[in-house]
Amino acid sequence: MKRYLTAFFLGISAIILIIGLRIDVQWNGIVSWGLSFICLLFAAYFTKYIPDEKKSRKP
Repeated sequence: MKRYLTAFFLGISAIILIIGLRIDVQWNGIVSWGLSFICLLFAAYFTKYIPDEKKSRKP
């Protein structure tokens, strides 16, 4: 289940940026980019749970 969190956080980051930058409110840009950056950090962290095909194949 953890290996799917990378794609999940990348998608959430994109959704936050698309919705957040369309709304014209004070401080909205910094908040949406900040939340997006946090989601990208989580996505980078969970890449270690993606299985490596080279290690899983045995000759």
